[in-house]
Amino acid sequence: MRVLFIGDIFGKPGRRVLQELFRGLIHSQHIDFCIANVENAAGGFGITPQIADELLRSGIDLLTSGNHIWDKRAIIPYLADQPKLLRPHNYPAAAPGTGMFIGDSAGGVRLAVINIQGRVFMPTLDCPFATGAAAIEYARKQTPVIIVDFHGEASSEKQAFAWYMDGRVSAVLGTHTHVQTADERILPKGTAFITDVGMTGAHNSVIGSVPDLALDRFLRQMPTRLEPATGNLRLCGAVIEIDEATGRASSILRINMPGNL
Repeated sequence: MRVLFIGDIFGKPGRRVLQELFRGLIHSQHIDFCIANVENAAGGFGITPQIADELLRSGIDLLTSGNHIWDKRAIIPYLADQPKLLRPHNYPAAAPGTGMFIGDSAGGVRLAVINIQGRVFMPTLDCPFATGAAAIEYARKQTPVIIVDFHGEASSEKQAFAWYMDGRVSAVLGTHTHVQTADERILPKGTAFITDVGMTGAHNSVIGSVPDLALDRFLRQMPTRLEPATGNLRLCGAVIEIDEATGRASSILRINMPGNL
């Protein structure tokens, strides 16, 4: 099967370029299942129920997130009722929502998606390695096709997790830093990996935000409110081809597509 993972959708510009390019990409890459990280889809901070519903209606099969998932209060009750929007699995069990999805693609292939958040330079959560291993052991009883969104700041932590899970999952796809890396590969035991899939949004920006506003924070240390930039819209992500019987990945293709609008 072929899985498309779309990197962090940033604000309205990210949603706009997604709308422009999504259908063509699904068709040209023969995609069976689509996942998107959406933790910044609402103005660059969090996501609302309305935007989550809009993205699911557009044809995305599953939404993942990260540390900004709680930024919009309205999403908290929504998380409890919508299994297709994940929050990181290693938040305390009492937190609303779930960090794991197990279900079928439109073609009837069972797969699991697990959302994990790193701890290096990030809020302290349960150990992503231990929590991830337990979730993966549970998921493997139902399917060998397992995709992990590892939402983390440190490249070393993402890479270490991928090596730790090599042969146990189909893919480990890094998110959070919004800067696409050029290290996509298949690890020796069959796990596809990329340190960061990148950002879907304005690339004439500071990781999605208007440069002058971001500079104000750095130069004057002022609590300036950031806003999504609008120039050079791009859709970033990765396409992974997976053997349905074994769960091993055979290829990973890095996606970085410019919009026309």
